[in-house]
Amino acid sequence: MIKLKKVSKYYNTGTYALKDVDLNINPGEFVSIVGQSGTGKTTLIRLIIAEERATEGKIIVGGWDITNIGEREVPFLRRQIGVVFQDFKLLQKKTVFENISFALESCGATNERIDKVIPQILKIVSLEGKSEHYPSQLSGGEQQRVVIARSLVHKPKLLVADEPTGNLDSLNTKEIIDLLKKINELGTTVILVTHNREVVNSLKKRVITIDEGQIVSDQLKGRYIL
Repeated sequence: MIKLKKVSKYYNTGTYALKDVDLNINPGEFVSIVGQSGTGKTTLIRLIIAEERATEGKIIVGGWDITNIGEREVPFLRRQIGVVFQDFKLLQKKTVFENISFALESCGATNERIDKVIPQILKIVSLEGKSEHYPSQLSGGEQQRVVIARSLVHKPKLLVADEPTGNLDSLNTKEIIDLLKKINELGTTVILVTHNREVVNSLKKRVITIDEGQIVSDQLKGRYIL
């Protein structure tokens, strides 16, 4: 699903965010990426979703060499990748249904397709009865479920979640992680970036640790070792 070969990312200041990173993530894996702030985790994610370009090396996502991907091709890549951030980024004046449908409308989906897909997605994230609610009427956990629902509308092969529970309490955190596990069990590859030690240790899945721009640990059934 993802392959990085000798990938480095340097900035004009002479500093680097990533250096000589080799990484393989197979289809269907659930991988946690951990590390202290400023060690390169977010840069790695930005390279995978083509928000940034590598200075050196090669990046392949889903069999597609995106190392030098053009701006016109990025939207097609993003349809294969669902992205969830800590900041919910919901449209406050739109309902749950409208927030999710916006992602479909922007790609030219018909009303018929929108009306078919959204109820299916809401069922997956357990928000069937909330379609006409506005973000302000939802809990933090429910808002993050809407974000996840929006990320699933194109049936992505890969879901990238960057600190998705950073603003949530322990109960809502568990619910979001359980949802990510459910999505993974349905066949989607999941990459979770998190500082939450308890979450990582409870998953008992692959853990990649990044320090000073390099992978220093890659455990198949790992724990948070920092």
